[in-house]
Amino acid sequence: MADTDYDVVLLVEQALTDADARQVRSLHEGLDEPVTYHVLLPVEDAAARIQATMGTFAGHEATPGTAVPMPPADLDEIAEETRAQADTALEATLAALTRAGATARGQVVAGHPVDALEAKVKEVDGREAIILTSPHVVAEFFHLDWASQARRRTGVPVLHLLEHETFDEQSGGGEGASLI
Repeated sequence: MADTDYDVVLLVEQALTDADARQVRSLHEGLDEPVTYHVLLPVEDAAARIQATMGTFAGHEATPGTAVPMPPADLDEIAEETRAQADTALEATLAALTRAGATARGQVVAGHPVDALEAKVKEVDGREAIILTSPHVVAEFFHLDWASQARRRTGVPVLHLLEHETFDEQSGGGEGASLI
């Protein structure tokens, strides 16, 4: 028996709110096929997080390229904490989608998020991809954002939504990033 689900791959930066989940679910109301959402939530790169933190502490006194050694135990602890935060955000997202009436599965992904999105679209024969992020004006301007990359790579329609904003806010009907 062939898979008759309409598979949608969601790439999210952070946990979806109930309003975000309802908004996503509303996009597929009225479809004859059952919709399954495959949520991908990237785990924050612990090494990048440490570098950013160390750069903040060092301020202007550190020279570029200067590495500040950190004990492996501390790195492992930060990596575990980061993974636990991503797992919690994924669980919250799946719960929000379920409360919105959706069927949802998900996973935390490491590595480049668009690579994971492309692989998941192929794996589930996804019909479309939805990327929910906060506004990244510079990346979007230069078409380096996840949505632009996904449009070039996945071969399916890609919708970019802004987390925690309604459709009206995203189209200029409110105080959304579209007014920037």
